[in-house]
Formats: sequence, structure tokens, C-alpha cells
Amino acid sequence: MVKRSGRRPGNQDTKSSILEAARRTFAEKGFDKASIRAIAGDAGVDPALVHHYFGTKEKLFLAAMNAPIDPAELIPQALAGPPEKAGERLIRLVLSVWDSPAGGAALAMFRSALSNEWTARLLREFVVTQILRKAVSQMVADPDEAALRSALVATQIAGMIMARYVLKIEPLASAEPELLVAAMGPNVQRFLNGPI
Repeated sequence: MVKRSGRRPGNQDTKSSILEAARRTFAEKGFDKASIRAIAGDAGVDPALVHHYFGTKEKLFLAAMNAPIDPAELIPQALAGPPEKAGERLIRLVLSVWDSPAGGAALAMFRSALSNEWTARLLREFVVTQILRKAVSQMVADPDEAALRSALVATQIAGMIMARYVLKIEPLASAEPELLVAAMGPNVQRFLNGPI
């Protein structure tokens, strides 16, 4: 009998156990306080196996969230260009995601968060740690104001998502994206680096 060489095939149950443990840990402790070691312990596996399946904590978090997008790939688009137009670029980016096929999965996650506290905690962690912190911290001059400015930017984006995609308030629901970029971009820009 010939021994097989190389890595054993992955076990789907192990991967699922890691994802379940990650969802619990991220919801209970938040992204910053969750550790690969704690997640692995909860799943009953070695931390190296978590890294094998998911790589980084950020990628594990995205997988646990079943995130339709990877903000690390998209946020640089919003940050590229003149700083005084960042608000418009952020709104344009949000609209492009929500109007794409990924928007359906994002909408399901958003709706679930409205009625389920556990999902709301996960979504909040996702928005704060993976989107706002990464986008806003690079645009805000005073780090002591970054959290407040991030939250203010979130009011604009979450409000637009709720009105356009969940409640479908007209004429907002059917408005051309560039109209919304022009209307809302300046508000987001002020929250990024204008007077509060």
C-alpha cells in the first residue's frame, strides 16, 4: 500500500465548527477582543487549523459574517483621490456595492440586524472595524475625533440604505446614484473633516 503524501483533505465539519465559534466569539467579545486562540479553543481545534482554513483574523471575520464584499479591497478606491471629494467617493462606493449582486446578501444581513440583536452585534462590529475604522481613520486629522466622525458618517450611510433599499422611499429608491452622490457626499465630507 502506498502512503499518500501532502496535506489531508479539509473536514467540512471542522470548518463549520470554526465558523460557528467565530460568530459566537465575535458577537460576544467584538472584533478587537476576539482572538484566534479563543475561537480555536471554542471550536476544539488547534489555532494553526484556523489559520490554515481562513488565514487572518480579518478573513475569518468576513467568512463568519458571510460578507458579500471584502472592504479591504474596496476602501482604497474611496480613499484614492483628492481628500475634499472623499465623501462623494464613499457614497458612490456604497451605492455601487448595494446596487450590485452583492447588494442582495448585504440587504439580507441588514434586515436581519434590525430584528436580531446577535446579528446586529456582528453587523456593528463589521461596519465599525472593517469599514468605518479603515476608511475614516485615514481621513480624519484628529484621532480623538475619529470615533465620533465615524459614527456620524454611519448615520448618513445607514440612513440612505434604510430609506433607499429597505423602506424604498421614493424618489430616493429610484434616484440615479450620481444624484445621491451629489446630494449626500457633502454631508459625509463635513463629517469626515469639517466642523462638527
